[in-house]
Amino acid sequence: MEASALQFFIACVTAAGFGIAIAAFGCGIGQGMGLKSAVEGIARNPESSGKVTVTMLIGLAMIESLCIYALVVSLILIYAHPQAEAIAKLLGAH
Repeated sequence: MEASALQFFIACVTAAGFGIAIAAFGCGIGQGMGLKSAVEGIARNPESSGKVTVTMLIGLAMIESLCIYALVVSLILIYAHPQAEAIAKLLGAH
């Protein structure tokens, strides 16, 4: 039982690592594209910079929230899985 619990923990940590890496990559690409488009829009029409900036900041916050959700799911995978007690015993925490 303890060996399978450790394998499950290793799989969870690996999945959490890949998940947050993919989420951070995707959010970075999305934020870069959004910022690029906002700067291009302001360059074409400088009078609209106020509205474009506000809309861009709201959009960037929404994109960043997706990465935070991925972080929360990753932390849940690491710390709140069904075999946490068996792993703690294996590591000597209890």
